[in-house]
Amino acid sequence: MRQAPLFAALTDADAQALLQRMSRARIERGDILFEEGEEGDRLYIITSGKVKLGRRSPDGRENLLAILGPGEMFGELSLFDPGARTTTATAIAGTDLVALGHTELTEFVSSRPDVAVKMLGSIARRLRRTNEALGDLVFTDVPGRVAKALLDLASRFGRQVDDGVLVAHDLTQEELAQLVGASRETVNKALADFASRGWLKLEARAVTLLDVERLQRRAR
Repeated sequence: MRQAPLFAALTDADAQALLQRMSRARIERGDILFEEGEEGDRLYIITSGKVKLGRRSPDGRENLLAILGPGEMFGELSLFDPGARTTTATAIAGTDLVALGHTELTEFVSSRPDVAVKMLGSIARRLRRTNEALGDLVFTDVPGRVAKALLDLASRFGRQVDDGVLVAHDLTQEELAQLVGASRETVNKALADFASRGWLKLEARAVTLLDVERLQRRAR
């Protein structure tokens, strides 16, 4: 929980007090925590694992809005604007979470304005990422979006290995395509092109970035 920017500045006593108000949950890959349209009143923080947030169109197509990992929170909008969930949250790996309800969070934040400020900052960063993604759909081609998505995943889930940065993203090819907002065939073509140029190495639900600088240039 202390990995979450929202609670990073809490004292040990405050963190312990908040943790006692929280409930814990464990979900496995493929498990749905909540679905779009459901009523919601709980904030979730990931302590380990990964969760995808997505929306589904009437014809069944899915668009991934975010991939979240340890220390990141989601579901917070329902605490401040009660109503239906706007996304579906699904585990893409075995995931442990802690949850905080509306009443508990309101009571906690009311006496700690610094926590409220950090929560606003977290929401603003999420909104900024969403705005950037919308702009990319209009102004950036698919290979550029693929490069940008891989770099974003690397910044949060990557670790240095001998030949580059290993990114265990846990996404299927279809999920990666949904995250980029393109067909699986087009995304696979971009990945194959990057691999042939020696910029990355493809692995099962992972990728090793071999030339981050070239990918950064392609993402612009």
